Amino acid sequence: MITSIFREHKGFGKQIFLLSKNELIKTYKGAVIGPLWSVVKPAFTIFVYWFAFSVGIRKLKEVGINLGGPKPFSIDFFTFMFIGIIPWFFIQDSIVQGAKTLRTNRQFVTKVKFPVSTILTYTGLSRLYVHLFLVAIMYIYVLFRIGPSWYNLQFFFYCPLMFLFFLALSWSTAPMAAFSKDFESLIVSIMSGFFWLSGIMYDSYNKDFPTALKYAMLCNPINFLVNGYRNTFLYHRAFFTYKTELVIFLVEFFAVFALGIFNYNRLRKRLPDVL
Repeated sequence: MITSIFREHKGFGKQIFLLSKNELIKTYKGAVIGPLWSVVKPAFTIFVYWFAFSVGIRKLKEVGINLGGPKPFSIDFFTFMFIGIIPWFFIQDSIVQGAKTLRTNRQFVTKVKFPVSTILTYTGLSRLYVHLFLVAIMYIYVLFRIGPSWYNLQFFFYCPLMFLFFLALSWSTAPMAAFSKDFESLIVSIMSGFFWLSGIMYDSYNKDFPTALKYAMLCNPINFLVNGYRNTFLYHRAFFTYKTELVIFLVEFFAVFALGIFNYNRLRKRLPDVL
């Protein structure tokens, strides 16, 4: 039934938040600098890409951005990349770790009477905490580099939408990965491809792109969310500026939601035997 996942969450709100906190602590347990690793790893990744594209390929050093003034505002490539890559870190972890969740938390599936779907929720929340911390750092940078804007409030539209989209996606991928490690390996393998196909290191609104490629990019939900963060913090555009892109994403959102519920209900009873 379509309401089964929601019924499983009923009465487990407190436990979900406690477990999400414990999941975050467990992730960095034993590390000398602890949760600071959630900043160190992304910071090193950002440095590598900045060095490769801004120093190694100097043509990408500046990107012309029109912030509503009489002239285009020339923004450095680092700022452009920084704002776009922050949601990618959450998206990547949500897809890869989301698929592995039931395997890594099999004790809750096989030995503890605990609704399986709530496992996906609390692990997703633990990743969201890290994302909010990185967004706070990014926003401080944006305030000094670009300045505040009412459009920044759109974060409270894009972030929950992103969280719910990839939570619903994990309802499909986690049970399937529990049945097949090959499926889990496939997800890990294709993530680098998604990175380069999702407008993280380049402007997917570029007018020089072939028409077919532009339409293909409209169908990429990751590209929509990355552009959403840039619309919010960099371009200062309303979320409905590109209506076609928004409609396509919402259709994909409800499709992923429905497919996730279907796959979860179809596979959940067999999970204890498989794990």
